[in-house]
Amino acid sequence: MTNMVESLNSMLVNARDFPYVALLDVIQEKMSKWWNDRRIVAMAITAPLTPSRESEFRPRFAQSNGRHTLQLNPVTYHVKGGELEGVVDIFNKTCTCKEFDIDKLPCVHAIAAAHHAQVSVYSLVSPYYTKEYYVLAYGETIYPVGSQSQWDVPNEVATRVVLPREVKERNRGRPKTSRFPSVGEFRKRKNHCGKCGAYGHYKKKCNSQTGSTGELNPTDVPV
Repeated sequence: MTNMVESLNSMLVNARDFPYVALLDVIQEKMSKWWNDRRIVAMAITAPLTPSRESEFRPRFAQSNGRHTLQLNPVTYHVKGGELEGVVDIFNKTCTCKEFDIDKLPCVHAIAAAHHAQVSVYSLVSPYYTKEYYVLAYGETIYPVGSQSQWDVPNEVATRVVLPREVKERNRGRPKTSRFPSVGEFRKRKNHCGKCGAYGHYKKKCNSQTGSTGELNPTDVPV
C-alpha cells in the first residue's frame, strides 16, 4: 500500500467504528488541518523549488563543474567528463543519460549545457517541482459541512426511500478489525507459548520450568 493510504489508515484506527457522518467529520477535520499546515510550509519556502527537490538539485551544480561542453546546434550540446557523457537537448529537455528525461530535473549534463548556453537552469525544471505549484496544490480550503439542520438537501433526495442493506449472517467469533495485507505484503506471525508466555515457540516445545505467571509449574516438579 502507498504511504498515503497507510497514513490515512493509521489516522482512522479509532474513528472507523464511528457512524458514517461522524467518521466523515473526523476525516474532514484532519484533512483541513493537513492542508493548512502544508500551505504554511509552502508559503514559507524561499527557494525556487520544493525543499526535497532543492536538496537533490543543489549537489548537481558542483558535479557539473569542469565538464567539457560542445555545442552541436542551437539547442543540442555534447557534454563530456565524469563517468558518463551525455548529449543534451535543452529545448525538448532530454539527455542521453535518461536521468533528465525520467526525473524531469536537470542532470549534471543538462546543468553544464545550460551554463554554456547562458540559460537559467531552473527554466529546465518541471513546473511541478516549483514553489508556485506547491502552493497551488494546497491553495484551496477544506471547510466543514456544518450541522445537518443547515444542509440544503434537494427535495428529490430528501423524499427518496433508501432501503437498508441486506444483512448477512456473520461468522462466529470477533469481527476482524485489522486491515488485510495488500498484494505482495508479508506479515511474519510470531509464535506465542501458552506455558511460559514467551514468543518464538509453542507450548509443546517449551523447555521452561515455570508457568505463565513465572512460578514453578507443579506438573514439572520431579517426584
